[in-house]
Amino acid sequence: MRRTTLFASALAAAAALSLTACDNNDGKPAADVSGSTSKPIVTLDKPIEKPDLTLTDTDGKKYDLLEKTKGHPTLIYFGYTNCPDVCPLTMANLAVAVKPLSKAEQKDLRVVFVTSDPERDTPAALKKWLGGINKNFIGLTGKFSAIQDGARSVNIGIEKPVKKKNGDVVSTHGAQVLLTSPKDDKIHWMGMQEATSDNYTKALPKIIKGQNP
Repeated sequence: MRRTTLFASALAAAAALSLTACDNNDGKPAADVSGSTSKPIVTLDKPIEKPDLTLTDTDGKKYDLLEKTKGHPTLIYFGYTNCPDVCPLTMANLAVAVKPLSKAEQKDLRVVFVTSDPERDTPAALKKWLGGINKNFIGLTGKFSAIQDGARSVNIGIEKPVKKKNGDVVSTHGAQVLLTSPKDDKIHWMGMQEATSDNYTKALPKIIKGQNP
């Protein structure tokens, strides 16, 4: 079951962002998210800085997000590999959108998946999961407190996973994709949960050049 709540965000004027709580063991379909912006990809009124995160990548090496993505168009998403619906769908949409790009554009682009469930999402688990989506996507894990602070710095809400009495794990996280410009390394756009692969396919050629989609 997925529950959704709304929280105000400075990322997009008058837009309400959704927090998605995922419980992948009760067999119920995901609930629809209401109250989000009508545009699948939003241009922010005021660009914001990327989260200052130094975590561990899928090879077990230190990954400084600001340093490693400097000067590169970057897509950042907070989620977790055991998510039953939103996370795999979002990452699959991004994988589809990346394919039409030229080899040079794909090499320049950074797609970063930051886990909201680091206890279960080890470097090996992230590598296996992302390898089935796009082997060039970057997976990051580390201390939950650091990840949560980084997410909150860009107004993405995530909560520590909760284990219920029946053993099910519920993880609550924002469902937005943050898109940065290579011109100033700031977040200029936000992909909402309803954004499709077609939306990203049309937007990426402009975004990687630092242009509004």
